[in-house]
Amino acid sequence: MLVIGCTVTVSLGWTAVPDLHPISIYEDLMQIKVVSATKVEQAVEDTASAVFVITQDDIRRSGVTGIPDALRLAPGVQVARIDANKWAITIRGFNGRFANKLLVLVDGRSIYTPAFAGVYWEIQDLLLEDIDRIEVIRGPGASLWGANAVNGVINIITKSARDTQSLISVTAGNPKNTIVGLRYSGQLGDSAHYRLYGKFLDQDGLLDAQGQDAEDDWRLGSGGFRLDWSPSDRDSFSMYGGLF
Repeated sequence: MLVIGCTVTVSLGWTAVPDLHPISIYEDLMQIKVVSATKVEQAVEDTASAVFVITQDDIRRSGVTGIPDALRLAPGVQVARIDANKWAITIRGFNGRFANKLLVLVDGRSIYTPAFAGVYWEIQDLLLEDIDRIEVIRGPGASLWGANAVNGVINIITKSARDTQSLISVTAGNPKNTIVGLRYSGQLGDSAHYRLYGKFLDQDGLLDAQGQDAEDDWRLGSGGFRLDWSPSDRDSFSMYGGLF
């Protein structure tokens, strides 16, 4: 099977790329700030947990097209694809479609469905460009996060609205894999920023063991907004909304 893919991203702004040559491996890896292990920002080297951070640069360079694929970059995370539109993801075994021993958060907010205390991964359709980092904690975290954090915690942290610019992103591949993302960012007054986004995904189905179409192709449209308001250096307010 021949697979061809390409990604085109057009940013309607310009951001200087920092020079990383002077940074040592120690400074680059061990000084990354994380918040999920203790609910307090601290460097990775100071946390008492097994923490792995998937950065925005890792996501961009890897060429992944969704959050489940991005989680394959983290050691100790089992990512199994059930069919073209379903995943089973967990840490430390006991994996399955309805695995409920792993707490998954977006900006510290649980995205578990109350139907089975697990995650429908196919509808976690954030723009990958909006993700700042993914913090993966391997090990119990129930004392901080509650009963679902038995085997670990995954916290997907998105960028503040003030740190994003308007953007158009198009991904296309063969077999058919088309993803179109739009983002518009703006400012309200001196202390508030917002962003609006929309995304459409259209993917072909997989083939079964006999090489026939499994008829599990799927399409998903989603959109949402984020508003960040910082009335002072100490206080901040964020509001999210979305539809799929």
